[in-house]
Amino acid sequence: MLSPGCRTAWLLRERIDEALARVGKGGATLAILCLDLDQFKAVNDTLGHPVGDVLLKAVPARIAGCLSEQDTVARLGGDEFAIIQVGAKQPQGAKMLAQRIIDGMPEPFVVHGHKLTIGVSVGVALAPSDGVDVDALLKRADLALYRAKAEGRSRLCFFEPGMDREAQARRTLESDMREALARGEFQLYYQPFMSLAQSEVTGFEALLRWNHPTRGLVLPGEFILLAEETGLIAQMGEWIIRQACAEAAQFPETMRIAVNVSAVQVRSPHFVQLVVSALAASRLAPHRLEFEITETVLMESSEAVVKTLHQLRGLGVRVALDDFGTGYSSLSYLSRFPFNKLKIDRSFVSGLGTNPDCAAIVRAIVSLGTSLGMTITAEGVETAAQLDFIRAVGCSEAQGYLLSMPKPAQEALGILGRGRAIAAASPVSRPGRPRSSAPNKPSGSSQAAGHHAARACSAATGCRRRCVPIPRARASRPPVP
Repeated sequence: MLSPGCRTAWLLRERIDEALARVGKGGATLAILCLDLDQFKAVNDTLGHPVGDVLLKAVPARIAGCLSEQDTVARLGGDEFAIIQVGAKQPQGAKMLAQRIIDGMPEPFVVHGHKLTIGVSVGVALAPSDGVDVDALLKRADLALYRAKAEGRSRLCFFEPGMDREAQARRTLESDMREALARGEFQLYYQPFMSLAQSEVTGFEALLRWNHPTRGLVLPGEFILLAEETGLIAQMGEWIIRQACAEAAQFPETMRIAVNVSAVQVRSPHFVQLVVSALAASRLAPHRLEFEITETVLMESSEAVVKTLHQLRGLGVRVALDDFGTGYSSLSYLSRFPFNKLKIDRSFVSGLGTNPDCAAIVRAIVSLGTSLGMTITAEGVETAAQLDFIRAVGCSEAQGYLLSMPKPAQEALGILGRGRAIAAASPVSRPGRPRSSAPNKPSGSSQAAGHHAARACSAATGCRRRCVPIPRARASRPPVP
């Protein structure tokens, strides 16, 4: 089972060799489970390595409570562990063991007075079906672990033959990304957002695109996760911020620029200094720069991130909470940090006219944000009916394909007058037409246009699908500048 302190990696290999010698005799099987702790890096970054080290010593005991006498666990290095399971019917045995560990890991650890909650992802390889070589089995369990983390973490995945091809594709993609940074293949596209009160474009969101020499235009959803895992996001993120500030400085002075940032970037102790340097080099006024973060960023490292966000606000930089309503703890974040803006997730906007719940949720978010003095932006506006509704319920801004798809800087500037044209075509802007309380169902042509438009990934972080409706309230203070 588990020796005091957890077995070492070389002892684990010895046990695997012994177990493999029995595999195939009398139907004997073996399962290797690779484990990686979720949210552990956030503990190190926010509380320091001494706390992280104590936590790593406590984790094996938690795992031990899920093992049988025949099982062995070892720490492979960092926050990765491996388990050998013998004597169990497979794959049921490995599945049950992994689920016990996944279910038990989130119970808080108390370390130096801190309550720490982490998760665990698990990848499994089986012998003899996935191989009978130690290195091959460990590699394949690790490939399954990568898939588990990519699918949302706190998950279990078994090895599948196609994962070898995926691993090769990842290695190629990583190599291409490194070369792309050196060759200048990345480019920023800009999607406008429009003030609904003024019917004018008031700013742009900067969206990363990769002009790959053989694959063409690549959207960030295909490479951002790997960039974060390999650490390339730091270099890539610095380029995005500096480039966005430099290009925005050439825009009209009334235009703001919004940039998405991830937890990896915001956790960096040098992030604020990077922003100061980018603003100084571009001579962009701080109030024209806006950073968009998701609730996931706050969930992963709340204290450190909130401190950084307050420093940014102190510089005069605006901060927006993106994809609002799709996380798990939105209201607690609003009480802890005075965001300038809430962005209503496109999933709620797309449901207007077909799902009554979406209309109720949008109304609730607008009411909440207005009462807190925040700008409210609706993302993913693709039809005139959606625009009519969000205007009627009091949204501040609209963003989506109805106004414009993302475009390179010079092309984006060419649509600055489009806001008034759209407003003039909107039914609610015409005299004699009452404001509707819910959008009409889009026409067939509008639906087709929305369906066939290529979706663009606008953030480095994933989205969630959760929201708690909040009762409507009257505004109690003026908008945050």
